[in-house]
Amino acid sequence: MARLDSFLRLVVEQHASDLHFHAGVTPLIRHDGELVPLNFRALTEADTQRFLLEILTPEQRERFEHEQEIDFIYELPDIGRFRANMFRQARGIGSVFRIVPNRLPTIEELYLPPVVKKLTELQNGLVLITGPTGSGKTTTMAALIHEINKTSSRHIITIEDPIEYVHTPIQSVITQRQVGRHVESFATALRSSLRESPDVVVAGEMRDLETIQVALQAAETGVLVFGTLHTNSASKAADRIIDVFSEESRDQIRGVVSVMLRGVLAQMLVRRASGEGRMAALEVMLQTVGISNLIRENKCYQIDAYLQTADPGSGMQSLDSCLFQYVRDGLITLDEGLRVANFPEILKRMAAELPEEL
Repeated sequence: MARLDSFLRLVVEQHASDLHFHAGVTPLIRHDGELVPLNFRALTEADTQRFLLEILTPEQRERFEHEQEIDFIYELPDIGRFRANMFRQARGIGSVFRIVPNRLPTIEELYLPPVVKKLTELQNGLVLITGPTGSGKTTTMAALIHEINKTSSRHIITIEDPIEYVHTPIQSVITQRQVGRHVESFATALRSSLRESPDVVVAGEMRDLETIQVALQAAETGVLVFGTLHTNSASKAADRIIDVFSEESRDQIRGVVSVMLRGVLAQMLVRRASGEGRMAALEVMLQTVGISNLIRENKCYQIDAYLQTADPGSGMQSLDSCLFQYVRDGLITLDEGLRVANFPEILKRMAAELPEEL
């Protein structure tokens, strides 16, 4: 057993999400979003090398020495799987391990709005899941793919770095490819997937021009494409997609995005009022004539206001309206909602209208 395994076992036993293991500081775990130091000495450079390099395969160690960082999955039988990022920093080696649950999440368990299921029923187009690092995008994506797998017969291709949730075919055929292991890059894998008769393609990260370009091409040819972005709102997601293209081609791309962008889920993690865990609060943008016009006319900055006044029956919602529902239902505290709200004053006014017993 590797010496690091005892720390990872503790992450699972404490129901934490991450282990931070860096030279120069005490090991820490992240519990409900808060970093908690463990009862251990500050790690020296020699400590981290001894603990961390021990768990790498010869191939992984060679890649780490060449690239100075590496993403991989570390598996402990009967304990769990961990997504790991190992890197070099000023004081030596550092690493963060995030636990990946063995059980696939469902839309209902994640408390996602019902309209999310409709996104899994689409036959083509682009659906984005956005949010800051550590906001649960991968978990939400896994729930959507699991829903498709349970309810329809399609060929699903996932492109990830690394593969986190492992999907077993139910009704669908699932091909999971890992960047750096099975394919050179996201863009290469996306381009290859179009020759593999896909119905659904999952691009784990859309962070460069080539990947976004191929994803839009796939959506135009009749494939349903899911992707993730590191933005904190639907309006910024649309802007990010468009802004990676050269200025002279943006008018054309706005037209494509206005037609192909079928939905955006922008999420933040919030602490439950019970103190037991966190849940995702979602802003939901769907394709409508109004949204398409705003994107085509270069008025994405108006999308935030559009969502604030959206008819609840449309399935769309602002982040603040989602937070209000959670406060109303007793799922989170008002203080927690105000902490992440886009417009705290609006949420405060909405909450003031609730009966005092709530």
